[in-house]
Amino acid sequence: MARMVAGGGGDQYVPFENRKGGESIVYFTRDLSAEGLEKIFKKVSSALEGKVAVKLHTGEKDGPNIIPRPWVQNLFEKELSDYEAASIIETNTYYAGDRDTTEKHRATIKHNGWTFAPVDIMDEDGAVSLPVHGGKWFTEMSVGKNLINYDSMLCLTHFKGHMTGGFGGSNKNIGIGCADAKEGKKMIHMADSGKMWGIAQEELMERMAESTKATVDYFGKHVCYINVLRNMSVSCDCEGVAAAPVVTPNIGIVASLDILAADQAGVDLVFALKEEDYKDLVKRIVSRHGLRQLSYMKELGMGNDRYVLIDLDNGEERVWPEKAVEGVVPFTS
Repeated sequence: MARMVAGGGGDQYVPFENRKGGESIVYFTRDLSAEGLEKIFKKVSSALEGKVAVKLHTGEKDGPNIIPRPWVQNLFEKELSDYEAASIIETNTYYAGDRDTTEKHRATIKHNGWTFAPVDIMDEDGAVSLPVHGGKWFTEMSVGKNLINYDSMLCLTHFKGHMTGGFGGSNKNIGIGCADAKEGKKMIHMADSGKMWGIAQEELMERMAESTKATVDYFGKHVCYINVLRNMSVSCDCEGVAAAPVVTPNIGIVASLDILAADQAGVDLVFALKEEDYKDLVKRIVSRHGLRQLSYMKELGMGNDRYVLIDLDNGEERVWPEKAVEGVVPFTS
């Protein structure tokens, strides 16, 4: 299986001992609840200040796998209320559906119950370009205009599979989720031939990471990342009720001030599962060359793929992913 390969391509998993460079801190809890999310948020919230943008996938109508709304509401009421202002941020979609216009998007947001906090559809009034430093595909990325109204960002991500990206972590949440619908998302997905979904595999991962870098560089040290490893279908939440059934066990929540470390830890925890539990999601990640997201973020200097995993459930013990997933049971819901 791919987990044993030591190479660096997007279809090859690199074991921890084969990685080089510095280490970042990643926090971990198995507590998949509002309290667990609040607990781990406190470990990375030092990055936030002023007006806080909460980048969250609010989902298609009745999407079954998104982060539970009560968890997010609890976070807004108990933690995010301490800041000058906090809003959920989204952009309209590139694909046709219930979120490709602001009017339809707001109706979907209301239908899904995201009514306890402001929801800013950032490209409602247009877009703004942010520089991409060191990229090979872009020199700038078009993002929702309202992004620059915020001082800091909480990237709150439902970690899962993805039809074209292999997996969707913090990188996908920002790279696709902050790009505006009319221009930015087209820049990422459209080939020179004009084919709407003409970009795939390694190049798509690289374009997505460069888009993310534009936003991450804009906020600098004032951004933190939380990945919720729960209800992990091989499908993205953009597929809504049509998403493939969940067969991967629930794992927990990871958080970091390092986007690469956060996404790498999420991937490592999935790969650390028993083969019969991880095979579907791993197959999706590898077959789409999704691991290129990680190696290219490292090449762009966006973070470390080596990290120390701090287990908040056991006195902040330092653990390996294999130990963190001990006792995880197959998904049965």
